[in-house]
Amino acid sequence: QVQLVEFGGGLVQAGGSLSLSCAASGRTFSSYAMGWFRQAPGKEREFVAAITWSNGNTYYADSVKGRFTISRDNAKRTVYLQMNSLKPEDTAVYYCAAGHEVVLITTPQQYAYWGRGTQVTVSS
Repeated sequence: QVQLVEFGGGLVQAGGSLSLSCAASGRTFSSYAMGWFRQAPGKEREFVAAITWSNGNTYYADSVKGRFTISRDNAKRTVYLQMNSLKPEDTAVYYCAAGHEVVLITTPQQYAYWGRGTQVTVSS
């Protein structure tokens, strides 16, 4: 089992920055991918960014590329999402997810473990 807890989030004005973190516990993660997804009201959950524990490869949705940065601290078993130049359309609940040997990195169904989510609201 893997437990994930998100921290961060909140309210920020457009153009501002926020940082999210996801603390993982439980099984070892050497073969896992860690992802951030988000879901806005009335919309499907969408991929934001992902990183592999083993080699640190990163992946981003086109909508956040150049603005968001995902990183990890293996010793702390924590994944971070630094969000800059935030836009009102970034408003959503952000979820941390973990998946074992993920192939389709952008597909939510590939991730078996999920945090409870944290709200990010960007005002215009």
